[in-house]
Amino acid sequence: MRAATRAGDSDFIDELQAIAFGPGRFARTAFRIRERFPIDMSLSLIAEVDGTPCGSVWMTPISIGGINGYMLGPLATHPDFRKLGAGKLLAREVTARTLARGEGSFVMLVGDRDYYCPLGWEPTTLGNIEFPGPVDPERVLLFAADKSLAQTLAGPIEAFIED
Repeated sequence: MRAATRAGDSDFIDELQAIAFGPGRFARTAFRIRERFPIDMSLSLIAEVDGTPCGSVWMTPISIGGINGYMLGPLATHPDFRKLGAGKLLAREVTARTLARGEGSFVMLVGDRDYYCPLGWEPTTLGNIEFPGPVDPERVLLFAADKSLAQTLAGPIEAFIED
């Protein structure tokens, strides 16, 4: 696991996302959020197996209901390396690093409950979080030290509030 700062990392991430999500990735609501708010490159990570990049994850600073947090994603693993735990390792590590900073209270994502809930994510109250486009509210998940936040966080996704 390392920061995505080496020459060629951007190309690897672009290619990986194209493989993982196809051309439809640009139409996803999550992509709209990342267009509006800058990705925090200091929290962009690459997973490697024996020195070969095999997965990546990004974090986007956001605010919901006046509470700062981050949106995880996209998280992608190259098909040749799936089912080896790299994706779960990326999700855990980037979340731990993000929350350890103390600048945000949560990590939100849109993903499969069967994959993320065993890692500590919790379903949010359906419809509480307002996205800039269609999203399946059953897939909106939250990780926070305050376990009640998944049920109470509400409002539109907005820019991270700077002090």
